[in-house]
Amino acid sequence: MIRRIVRGLDSRLRLAALMRHSLDHIFPDHWSFMLGEIALYCFIVLVITGVFLMMFFNASAAAVTYHGPYKALEGVSMSAAYRSVLDLSFKVRLGLLMRQIHHWAALVFIAAIVAHMFRVFFTAAYRRPRDINWVIGVTLLILAMANGFFGYSVPDDVLSGTGVRVAYSIVLSIPVIGPWLAFIVFGGRVPTEVMIPRMYGLHVFVLPAIILALLISHLAIIWRQLHTNYPGRGRSDRTIVGSRLWPTYAAKAIGLFFLVFAVLAALGGSVEINPVWIYGPYKPADALPAAQPDWYLGWAEGGLRLFPSFNLHIWNRLVPEVFFPGVLLPLLLFALLYVYPFIDRWVTGDHEQHHVLLLPYQQPLRTALGCAALAFMSVIFVAGSDDVIAVVTGRSVVAIRTALRVAVFIAPVVAALVAWVTCKLLNIRHAD
Repeated sequence: MIRRIVRGLDSRLRLAALMRHSLDHIFPDHWSFMLGEIALYCFIVLVITGVFLMMFFNASAAAVTYHGPYKALEGVSMSAAYRSVLDLSFKVRLGLLMRQIHHWAALVFIAAIVAHMFRVFFTAAYRRPRDINWVIGVTLLILAMANGFFGYSVPDDVLSGTGVRVAYSIVLSIPVIGPWLAFIVFGGRVPTEVMIPRMYGLHVFVLPAIILALLISHLAIIWRQLHTNYPGRGRSDRTIVGSRLWPTYAAKAIGLFFLVFAVLAALGGSVEINPVWIYGPYKPADALPAAQPDWYLGWAEGGLRLFPSFNLHIWNRLVPEVFFPGVLLPLLLFALLYVYPFIDRWVTGDHEQHHVLLLPYQQPLRTALGCAALAFMSVIFVAGSDDVIAVVTGRSVVAIRTALRVAVFIAPVVAALVAWVTCKLLNIRHAD
C-alpha cells in the first residue's frame, strides 16, 4: 500500500527525481560550517522548551500573595507572573529543568549566531552573492537579542525589573519620539499593568515567527546558491568538495543536534542560572548589587558605564547622556554591519561572485578591521562588569573605569596592528 501511494504521488508530482537531486546536494565538510547549525538546533530546543513553559506561565502583572513551597517568600506580595515562575521552579515537574534549558539555549543560540558571523566576516563569505544572507544574519542577531531581553524581563523579578527600567530610560532618551516609543513598548512609565503581557506576546509569538521566517529564508538561499569552500585542491567558484546530504551529511547533522541537546540538558540540569527566588519580586525602589544582564547585552551595559556625563541641548530639547551609548552606539554598530559588504565591494571594486573563501591572513586589512572592532567590543563588554571586578580585585571602581576608558581607544589600535603584521608575515611565509 505504501509503495502504491508513493508511486501515485510520484506519477503526479515527479517527486523521485527531485528527491534524488536533493539527496545528492553537496555540503562542505569543515567544522566551522556547523556553527550556523548549532544556532538552528538551539532555536529548536527553545521552541520545544518554550511550549512547555507557556503551559504554566501566567503573563499577568496582577498583584497576588504568595503561598507555596518556597517558604522564604511566604505571604509576600508579588505579581502573578513572578508567582507562576516560582511555581514552575518548585511545583511543576521538570519545570526548573525546562526553565534552565530554555535560558541556556537562548544564550548559546545568540553565541552561535555571533560565532557564525565571525566566521563569515573573517573568511569574506559576505561577498556577492551572499550579501543578502549577511543582511538576514544581522537581522536575526538583532531579533534574537531583542527576544532574549523580552524573555529575560517577563519573570518580573528584581534583576529583570532593573533591566526593564534601564531599557525604558534608553527608549525615553530618544529625542522627540522617545516618549511615544516608551508608551508603545512599555505602556507608560514602568512598571505598568500592560508591560508584562505586551513583552510576553512579543517574546512567544511575534519575534519567534519572524525569526523562523528569516531562518527558513536563510536556509533556502544557502540551498539555492552554491556552497562556499575553503581554498584547496578541487575547489573553485564552479566546483565544491564535500559530502552528500544523504547519508553522510545527514548523519553528521543529526548527531550534532543530539549533541547540542545533550549539552544544553546537562547545563540546565547541573548549572544554576537566573535563580529568581533569590532576587525576589520586582519593586521600583529595590536594587540588586552587582546586577548583570545576560552576556549578549554586556557590551550595551558597558557602553552606558564608560560614556562620560554629557548632555546636549538642541533647539531647546535635551538629548541626555544615556542616548549616545544606549541608542546612537547600537544604531551605528548595526548600521555598519548591514552596509559593510556593500562598502567592501565599493572600496575593492570587486563585483564578481565568489564561492571560494579567503583565509584571514590572505586579507590583512579586513582581518585588522575585524580584530579592532572585536577589541573595542571586548573592552566595553568588560566594562559592563566593572563593579564586580572592583569587588573581586579590591580595586577602586573609578580607577578600573578610567583604565577601561583609556583601553577602549588603545586596544583596537593595538589589535589591528598585531593582526595586520601577523597577516603580512604569514603571507610572506606562504609565498616562500
